[in-house]
Amino acid sequence: MKTKTTTEQSYQIARERFAACGVNAEAALRQLDQIPVSLHCWQGDDVGGFEKRAEAGAGNGCLATGNYPGKARTPEQLRADLEMASSLIPGPLRLNLHASYATDGNPMPDRDALTVDNFSSWVDWAARKKWGIDFNPTCFSHPLAADGFTLAHPDPAVRKFWIAHCIACRRIGAAIGKKLQNPVVTNLWIPDGYKDTPADRLAPRERLMESLDAIFAAKVSRDWNIDTVEAKLFGIGVESYTAGSHEFYLGYAASRKVGLCLDAGHFHPTESVADKISSALLFVPHLLLHVSRGVRWDSDHVVTLDDTTSAILEEAVCLAQRERIHVGLDFFDASINRIAAWVIGTRNAKKALLRGSLQPVKTFRAAEAARDFTSRLARMEDARSLPWGLVWEEYCRRNEKPADGTWLAEVKTYENNILGQRI
Repeated sequence: MKTKTTTEQSYQIARERFAACGVNAEAALRQLDQIPVSLHCWQGDDVGGFEKRAEAGAGNGCLATGNYPGKARTPEQLRADLEMASSLIPGPLRLNLHASYATDGNPMPDRDALTVDNFSSWVDWAARKKWGIDFNPTCFSHPLAADGFTLAHPDPAVRKFWIAHCIACRRIGAAIGKKLQNPVVTNLWIPDGYKDTPADRLAPRERLMESLDAIFAAKVSRDWNIDTVEAKLFGIGVESYTAGSHEFYLGYAASRKVGLCLDAGHFHPTESVADKISSALLFVPHLLLHVSRGVRWDSDHVVTLDDTTSAILEEAVCLAQRERIHVGLDFFDASINRIAAWVIGTRNAKKALLRGSLQPVKTFRAAEAARDFTSRLARMEDARSLPWGLVWEEYCRRNEKPADGTWLAEVKTYENNILGQRI
């Protein structure tokens, strides 16, 4: 008879503890295997992309801070780094890809003329890994975004360019989804806004609404493309006014029946993003959760297993709306090893999802239905100390991924052998 490992033995104890609370740990592990997390390509190269133009790189409200050595400079390097990161992350993953990461085409067309053929190497790579892909228009770091306005720009010619770009991206998303037989979430975010107090808050939003209507009027397969729109409170250079605010996009998504993206860094620090999830689901067909961490501002720090992250992803799991809620990452930290940033942030997102799957929700809700709020609070607090970490260790073991405390050495070796050699 095969001897059980220490991890397996510990898991058996944890499973019994959870069973005593009415939670099936095996079911929680199966549920975690059904929730892919979309790994964002732009963490690996500081939002640089592969457009061979002087303006390429983060800008217009997007900025990666830090200069840690070893960032990816070619598609091959970026894919190798993604491979390395994914080798240390248990469970299903997707690739979150921005339009500025087009790799195929000579010459490469401008953004308004991109097609799925310009991303064929990414699609082939994802197919080999059995990953899905998510997609994003890149409405920044471009000459026609230099003054900070795109879809809400007062110049009709500028708006026309960005409308064409977003339509192209929706079609690319649908084409990728069909090729991979896995629907693509195509998320639209723009930086449009003012650094100082505007004289007219309405006109930019009217122009943005008209541009969005033109974008979504283009016929794109809903079987293979899921549209979402992303709000923001403010950004660098647009501290006083953002055309695409939460109120704007919530109203737009609800009235047009498109999906809504909730980015954890795009709200006031005291707002609860977790609390918005159930309300939004009543009115929009899909929710995209961009898991990030803002520190005082939308600074896109690496995701930690803090109360905010836990609340968002535990709520997402407990609502049992897996087909309508999509999880992606959105941070870019250039002050630390970029592969370690991916691994830390993604493992933490998955831990929060697991913790949500292990919540004795039925017990909480039974107490609430009985108006026994004392028991509700007591049970919720007691659940915090349940041994979910032992279940996580078992999940890593089953996926043949390193446990906590053991993966960093592999990143350091890769840094010495690969990243350190890059110029």
